[in-house]
Amino acid sequence: MQAKQQNYSLNGLFLITAVLMVGYGAVFTLLAEIRDQFGFSETGIGLIGGVAFVAGFVAQMGVGKPVDLGYGKLVLRFGMLLALVGVGWMIVADSLPEWLVSRALFGFGSGCVRPAVRRLVMTVEPAQAGRNVGRLSAYEMSGFLLGPIIASVLTALFNMQATFVILALLLVAMTPLVIRAEIPGAANPELDGIYLRLLNKKPMQSSLATGIAFYITVGVFEAIWAVFLADKGASQMFIGLTMSLFALPMVFISPAAGALAHTHGPLNITIVTLSIATACMISYGLLDSIYLLCIPMAIHAIADSFTMPANQLAVGIASGEDALATGQGLFGAVGMAVAAVSAVGGGIFYEAFGATFLWQVSALIMFLCLVFAWLKGGDLKRSPGMETGG
Repeated sequence: MQAKQQNYSLNGLFLITAVLMVGYGAVFTLLAEIRDQFGFSETGIGLIGGVAFVAGFVAQMGVGKPVDLGYGKLVLRFGMLLALVGVGWMIVADSLPEWLVSRALFGFGSGCVRPAVRRLVMTVEPAQAGRNVGRLSAYEMSGFLLGPIIASVLTALFNMQATFVILALLLVAMTPLVIRAEIPGAANPELDGIYLRLLNKKPMQSSLATGIAFYITVGVFEAIWAVFLADKGASQMFIGLTMSLFALPMVFISPAAGALAHTHGPLNITIVTLSIATACMISYGLLDSIYLLCIPMAIHAIADSFTMPANQLAVGIASGEDALATGQGLFGAVGMAVAAVSAVGGGIFYEAFGATFLWQVSALIMFLCLVFAWLKGGDLKRSPGMETGG
């Protein structure tokens, strides 16, 4: 009965995660529309993108330990409530401060949910951890795929605010799943000084380095991709379609990719796929045609389909079973911080120096992170056991 309840909770949390990612994809796609409708600068748009990551950083650093201690259900409910308040505010927001606060609430709420979800994903079936992490990535990307479509269609038929009305209704519809979710804590949590202990582990250092490389792309894309395409003459519908097409491979590839990382070692996967992503980042600054840009974008999307579950699996291995949510929270928090800096810096650099400079600098930093990760990640090059952590 307990296993059945945990599987029900797992499937429900997959769906909740997908709905939250609908919100991320929708806001991501509408940044150019927000800029044009309210007259914000590129720097202001970068701040809107970046503040969600700052809020996510604070949330994930704060909630990992309570989840491991057995308060996962409470954390989940609190996060969903804040996300709903944030989305509701977006319906009526019409100034930069309002957009910053509403985006921060949504980012903080989503950041509360992530460590809770990932703890259950990694523990409900340890032998299938890689595949379940891949399934989570598939649900995340399914939501991110639907977000741009929903946003583009509703904006074209009605207005931008209609998107956030629908998103608020979707979050309300998740209430029964939130109420019934069960997220067991660790059996023997020893969490005093846990963050320093995790940071001192070479596998965690390697995992954080590959995470930084990945989240650089997340932050830069969040802040400027819609504006980048709009400035090249792309329509709102085209921008939404590119975002959906970017997410599409992840829906189908990620479960198998997670299993592959479990079998062959997560670091071996991430080094290859993030190297491909780095090359794609360089190419974005060299191509002028919005149609040619879709080619490296598609390659990048396939690479990320392998990177996302492999990264999460690596963090789980580095953390150990009793600190799974704390480790995932640390990884997520570092990712949010990197994405925030990348989003804010991306908006500033794009406005000051142009797209080519931004893409190439981002690629250089990614490359340096991958070198560091390879040197530190010996334990992550082998087929994992969840007890690994030294």
